[in-house]
Amino acid sequence: MSIDIQELLAKVPTGLLIGGKWQEASSGETFDVENPATGEKLATLSSANSDDAVAALDAACGVQADWAKTSPRERSNILRRAFELVTERKDEFAALMTLEMGKPLAEAYGEVTYGAEYLRWFSEEAVRDYGRSLPAPEGTLRMVTRRKPVGPCLLITPWNFPLAMATRKVAPAVAAGCVMVLKPAKLTPLTSQYFAQTMIEAGLPAGVLNVVSGQSASAISEPLLADSRLRKVSFTGSTAVGKTLLKAAAENVLRTSMELGGNAPFIVFEDADIDQAVAGAMGAKMRNIGEACTAANRFIVHESVADEFVAKFAAKISELNVGNGLEEGITCGPLIERKALDNIAALVEDAVAKGATVVTGGKPRGEEGYFYSPTVLTNVSREARVAQEEIFGPVAPILTFREEAEAISLANDTEYGLASYVFTENSDRMWRLADGLEFGLMGFNAGVISNAAAPFGGVKQSGLGREGGAEGIEEYTALQYIGVRDPYANA
Repeated sequence: MSIDIQELLAKVPTGLLIGGKWQEASSGETFDVENPATGEKLATLSSANSDDAVAALDAACGVQADWAKTSPRERSNILRRAFELVTERKDEFAALMTLEMGKPLAEAYGEVTYGAEYLRWFSEEAVRDYGRSLPAPEGTLRMVTRRKPVGPCLLITPWNFPLAMATRKVAPAVAAGCVMVLKPAKLTPLTSQYFAQTMIEAGLPAGVLNVVSGQSASAISEPLLADSRLRKVSFTGSTAVGKTLLKAAAENVLRTSMELGGNAPFIVFEDADIDQAVAGAMGAKMRNIGEACTAANRFIVHESVADEFVAKFAAKISELNVGNGLEEGITCGPLIERKALDNIAALVEDAVAKGATVVTGGKPRGEEGYFYSPTVLTNVSREARVAQEEIFGPVAPILTFREEAEAISLANDTEYGLASYVFTENSDRMWRLADGLEFGLMGFNAGVISNAAAPFGGVKQSGLGREGGAEGIEEYTALQYIGVRDPYANA
C-alpha cells in the first residue's frame, strides 16, 4: 500500500453530518483522535452536544416519510454502489482503521472486506423483505402481513471495528427504509466519518444518515432516547452501558438491539486435532489484538492434551510481531488506550498473584504507544479476574477439565452468552455441546465464524436481537397485519 497519510486524513470530514451537510458543532467544542501506536494526534473533530443531537434527529425525521416510500430497488442500488465504493477505497479505509484503532494493516484489510459485505448482503436483502398471505382458519378473512420501516433509529457503534460495526447497522436500516442518527465511538470516529461521506457519494439522500461524533456519549444519547419520535436504538458495547440504554429506552418502549459483552469459552476435547485447535485459537484469541467481543476469553482444555496444546499455542503466540500496524510484518498492534493497557496488566498481575504461571509474554512492550506482549497463562485459578471478566486484549488463560459435563458447566459459569468455540472430532459431542452451551454463537472446529450472511448476537447479558443474516433486516422493521374480508365469506 502506498498512501499519503496526511492526504488521507484531509479527506475525512471533521464536522457533524446533519441534513446532508457537514457542519461545525453548535458549541464550537472539539475533541482529538490519537494514534494508539504512537500517542500522536491524528485529527480534531467537532464535538456534538444535545442540541446537535436533536438537530440530527430533526433532519432524519424530516425525510422519514419520503425515504420509506422509496422502492426497495432504489435502496438496494444505493447499498450496492456503497459496497463498490468502499471496496475501491480499501487502501484508505484500511489505513484509517490502523491509524485510529491500531490493528495490523492486514487485519484492517480483512475488516474492509467483512464490513463491505454487509453493504452487499443487505443490498440483496432489501428486495427480499417477505410478508405472508393466508386465509383465516374460519374462512372469514384473508390475512396479510407486511413489514414496514420501524422509523428513526439511533445507532451507537464501538471503537474496535470502526467500519464493520457501522455497516452492520447502517446497511439494514437503509435496506428497510429507516432514517438514522449514527454516534461513532469517540476513540475511532474517523472511519465512520469517511464511511458516511462514502454513503452520500453512493447516492443516499440528505438527512437519511446523520452523524454526530462527540466527546460525551450521554449528551447525545439521552435527549434522543427521551424523544418520542425515535423508534429504535441499536448499540454495540459494554453490558453496563447497554443496561443504562435499555432503562432509558423503556420510557418510550423503543425497539432495541443490544450486542454487549462476552466471555467466550474455547473448549478443546481430548480427541481434538490439536494443530487445528491451535490454529483456531490464534484466530479466536488474537484477531483484532484480542479486542473483540467474540474473542476467546477462557481456554478450557482437557487435561490429557493440555500440555501439548499449551506448548504449541504458546509457540505460535510467541511468533507474533508486536508494533505499529502500519509497518510491514507487524501481526499484533497496540491496545486502544492507556486505560486498556493498565487493565490488561492488572488482570495478569491478579492471575499471577493467585497462582498462575506466565508461559510467554506477561508484560508491556515499548516506551511509546499502548503495547502489551501476547500472553499465555497456565494454572489459572477459577477465582482469578482473568477467568471471570472480559479480557479484551492479547491474554490467553488456560484452565483444564476431565469430563464433558465439567467443561459445559465451566463454560456456562458466566453472565455472558455471546460466542463459544468447541474443538472435537466427535460430531455427536458437537450437538450435545450446541444444546448444552448457553451462547448465541458456536464455532465447531473453527475460530473465526462472523459472516454478514449469519445472524450475530448473544443470550443472557450479552444482549438482545440479531445483526446480519436474513434476521438482520427484521430488526429495523415493524410487522403489520391486515385482515381483509374474504369475498367468499357468507356467499
